[in-house]
Amino acid sequence: RVPHRCILPNILHLRSVCIPLYDVVFLASPLTFDPSVVDIFLALSSGAQLLIIPTVIKKMPNRLAKLLFKDHKTSVLQVTPTLLVRFGHRILKQDVLSSGSSLRVLALGGEACPSPALLMSWRQEDNKTHIYNIYGTTEVSCWACCYRIPESLPCSTGSSVPLGTPLMDTVVEVRDEHGSLVTEGEGQVFIGGDARVCLLDDEETVVSGMMRATGDWVNVKDSQLYYLGRRDRLIKRHGKRVNLDSLQQVRRLYILPQVEACAVGLCEGSRLLAFVVASTSGDQKILKQLSLLLPSYSVPDTLILIPALSLTPHGERQMCRHSSSEQQLIHSPFQKFNSSELLEMILDGTFSDILHHVAKVTLSPQFENTEKSHKEKKVLKIIRRASEVIEMNIRDPEPKNCQADALMESRALGINLSWSSDTGRCVDASPVLLVQEGTSLRSDVTETTVFIGSHSHRVQALDLDSGSLVWERVLGDRIEASAAVSHCGTLVVIGCYDGGVYFLCTASGETRWIFDTGDAVKSCPAVDPLTGLVIVGSHDGYVYALNPKCVWKRHCGGGAVFSSPYFQPSHRQLYVATLGGHLLCLNPDSGEVLWSHSRGIPFFSSPNSSSARVLIGSVDGNILCETVCISLQVWQFYTQGPVFSSPCITPDQQRVLCGSHDGRLYCLSCADGSLVWTFQTSGKVYSAPFVFDAVGRRGSLVGLASTDGTVWILDCQDGQMLASHTLPGELFSSPVVHKQSLVVGCRDDYVYCLKLTVKEET
Repeated sequence: RVPHRCILPNILHLRSVCIPLYDVVFLASPLTFDPSVVDIFLALSSGAQLLIIPTVIKKMPNRLAKLLFKDHKTSVLQVTPTLLVRFGHRILKQDVLSSGSSLRVLALGGEACPSPALLMSWRQEDNKTHIYNIYGTTEVSCWACCYRIPESLPCSTGSSVPLGTPLMDTVVEVRDEHGSLVTEGEGQVFIGGDARVCLLDDEETVVSGMMRATGDWVNVKDSQLYYLGRRDRLIKRHGKRVNLDSLQQVRRLYILPQVEACAVGLCEGSRLLAFVVASTSGDQKILKQLSLLLPSYSVPDTLILIPALSLTPHGERQMCRHSSSEQQLIHSPFQKFNSSELLEMILDGTFSDILHHVAKVTLSPQFENTEKSHKEKKVLKIIRRASEVIEMNIRDPEPKNCQADALMESRALGINLSWSSDTGRCVDASPVLLVQEGTSLRSDVTETTVFIGSHSHRVQALDLDSGSLVWERVLGDRIEASAAVSHCGTLVVIGCYDGGVYFLCTASGETRWIFDTGDAVKSCPAVDPLTGLVIVGSHDGYVYALNPKCVWKRHCGGGAVFSSPYFQPSHRQLYVATLGGHLLCLNPDSGEVLWSHSRGIPFFSSPNSSSARVLIGSVDGNILCETVCISLQVWQFYTQGPVFSSPCITPDQQRVLCGSHDGRLYCLSCADGSLVWTFQTSGKVYSAPFVFDAVGRRGSLVGLASTDGTVWILDCQDGQMLASHTLPGELFSSPVVHKQSLVVGCRDDYVYCLKLTVKEET
């Protein structure tokens, strides 16, 4: 417990830096971390503004910097050095500590302060920000010492920043191992005072003037305290004493300027492991410099290059003990891993999680042997937009249930809300369903999971029956792309605005791999049914074949690849369309261009195939049909508006359904493009229709969404409307149907599941 009289002197003293009414104080710490109390009451007691943002934004350095320094002109920032380092050198110099930065006060605490040399490298010339080193412990909440870092502080490679002088009502002492006061040399910091003491565990009161041991060791020199590290981070290696905190600081701050951040830990109790965030990729140079500059007992056994350090919820560098499963890390000296694929684990996991992940990826292939999965899941069915159904590992077919055939065609349908899930932002992506029938324990159990992304950066896995959240992951940026499921059914693959293609575990959401393209990924991946290759397009104009590393890539002639690639299994061809108006036919094994067609009009629509024909919509209002062997147009059908919708082929391969911005759904003959029927909606049709077997009726049905928020159920035979339901937001997501459940994303931030029912005859 933190008594009021313990925290109050902190606020009064720190307010003396003069917090005027126009200041904007950023609440960087969660409410579970003591500095949050200081931030809140510094702002409130001064009449300044307090800026509070969603936690997820703090994991996105680019967006966080824009929000803090461009949108809200933050002037007071109290953060850990690790959180600050995550901005990266460019953002620190151009935005955070630029010459025109709004940041007036930067207080760094919770960890060892960066060296003056490193701080200077982050600052633009003429930057006016006042930088403070603040020190404190939880037992004497919150801060105990403060030091204003002058610009004239020596910037030599060996210099460090003092802890500073005690704050109001705070007593700071340094004692040796025998409890004697230290005025020069090393000792442990003790903090206390008449009022500056918290109540720990079951304490009801404490003796006045109690001094708490901090566990932090410092070097007292010229009446200044210089942080060395924690005593529990002191180890013996090769017969020599090594303080891991000191080693961490030396490596990051003094010796190697290209090392932006570093975390040092022990693996198996003796192997020294260093995670390094470097401004350049010169890992061999780093190792060579360490070997030359550090004593042999301080040189790490393993060096792992990472893009960022993991943080605790309080923004501090995460250091944990390692479980037995984490002791399998590679034993060869100076092994280097280029670990950009670990980004999500690093941003969202603990230091222990990272070690576990590195051990796993260095000792086994990224795509685990799927034999176990096939034994556990007897039947896999993947259902995607435009009626795409992929079935794998199928048992002997069971006799069809003929109950539906006996029902009258006149039975009416109803459609009602079953459940909804809040994603936090608009949902333009379409759902993908993974149906797993039969497990190693229960052959009669069927599990169906919905995977869908959102502009909130979140990917959700939802149980189709109940809508309950199975797991949720936050990626690096917005998600507009629909997901795909790997051939083995163990990975969900999804693209992101940050240029990454994420491979997530279907069961847990754990990131198994990230492949970085050159630009935003809004294309829905396609999976080769023969080889399992994942094919995905990017706004960099390339299409990539991933396994999960890049097997091949192909530039598509100009324009971003927005739509989804399509496999034609019988002809062993891959079709890709671009916003530059190019339609390409590729060899899926090599990426070789078999033929291409340039129309000069953007293709937002994804191609589809019926027998020997390729179908696609164009923004000039046409639905096009070409042969699969050569680029030869068979027919085209003109609608009265741009076609963003993707074609959907009926199960008998005889008809194609496609929507238009003229508000209509068109059913055409695949043979000659003649109109079979059309249906007028109450909005525009952006998404793809979905053809599915009837529920309690004879014949197939069509699920359709119009942008005004209406979901329609039509008779596939003649286009007659059978049911409709209006949702509270615009619909750009394509509906997907399984049995009686229709799932669709909505721009009101929700994913909806609608239940189809057969109305009883009266």
